Amino acid sequence: MAHPSAIAGMQPYEELLAGLEARGRLRRLAPAAGHDFTSNDFLGLAESAELKAAIQESLDRGVPAGAGGSRLLRGNHPEHAALEEEAAAFFGTESALYFSSGFAANYALFAALPQRGDLVVHDALIHASAHDGMRAGRAELAQAAHNDAGAFEDKIRAWRAAGGKGRPWIAVESLYSMDGDRAPLADLADIARRHDGMLAIDEAHATGVFGADGRGLGAWLEGRPDAISLHTCGKGLGSAGALLCGPRIFSDFLVNYSRPFIFSTAPSPLTAAAVRAALRLCKHQPERRERLGSLIEFANGELESRCGVRPSGSQILPVIVGADTRATTLAAAMRAHGYDIRAIRPPTVPEGSARLRIALTLNVSAAVAGEMIEALRFELERLG
Repeated sequence: MAHPSAIAGMQPYEELLAGLEARGRLRRLAPAAGHDFTSNDFLGLAESAELKAAIQESLDRGVPAGAGGSRLLRGNHPEHAALEEEAAAFFGTESALYFSSGFAANYALFAALPQRGDLVVHDALIHASAHDGMRAGRAELAQAAHNDAGAFEDKIRAWRAAGGKGRPWIAVESLYSMDGDRAPLADLADIARRHDGMLAIDEAHATGVFGADGRGLGAWLEGRPDAISLHTCGKGLGSAGALLCGPRIFSDFLVNYSRPFIFSTAPSPLTAAAVRAALRLCKHQPERRERLGSLIEFANGELESRCGVRPSGSQILPVIVGADTRATTLAAAMRAHGYDIRAIRPPTVPEGSARLRIALTLNVSAAVAGEMIEALRFELERLG
């Protein structure tokens, strides 16, 4: 039997979890089941025969599963260097640096690169990992209204007027993970240029899906000295990790000053080999993007005509229902129909905007997507 003081010490945690449950916000792990409308495996690469073959080939030539240490110690495997070289060439940048996750890469970027006296203006809906990195960094912070380019420039001008002397950084996602809408990159790039700033683009949900060869929505900005991009490898690329792509000086700086890079065991060399294969598939199998594009067009149209849901124009389709319990009830009903769709609630999304987040992948056909949308129409009508 546990000591009474040990049990008493659990009370704060129990109360906080009970509060979440009372508000319909308690998170629980659930296994994958039913047709995939929730993963980010957009191109269907995660379980593809091609990636499995590439991993087997890597094992056959002796690539290890684990790195055994940080990159600055013995964990720096030739597969990491090969991936970074190939990724820089693929995305058209001076350099690329491989991290174990998108969260680690985003955190590293904003914690280390903007300097004291700089300003980071970030979109209101940017990833939590960027927020955590910014809080750990030394720059001043300002939030701009979602996708409002003028608001970004207003924040920079106000900062300059108040005596700001450093460099402004503009931080956005190219394709937003919960709304599926796109950042006004052309306008933001012009603002960065006018104010001698840096544009940091999180391409997490665009990599592999949009742009030439799947290089992202900001592919046309790659290689500029005033742009840096993050490409996660666990979504469209079907593997794991993330690549920060930009000027070489930034990679060199992160190797020396980024705590998530310095003090973490290096990503698996085997995973790095898988990402290399995924990049080659993006280049040499454009039919995957074409099939996904057709599915996106079909599902957006069907959701609007059958369910009255405004189309996002992307593979991420939010069905906003408002109250947390409405979202969880609707998600449970869709899973009962055989469709793996999850409810997204605050604080992941703003208060009052709980939703189903439907993600389109090549793991389902257009016929299955149509059946899912008909089931959703039925459940929305029943929910009232």
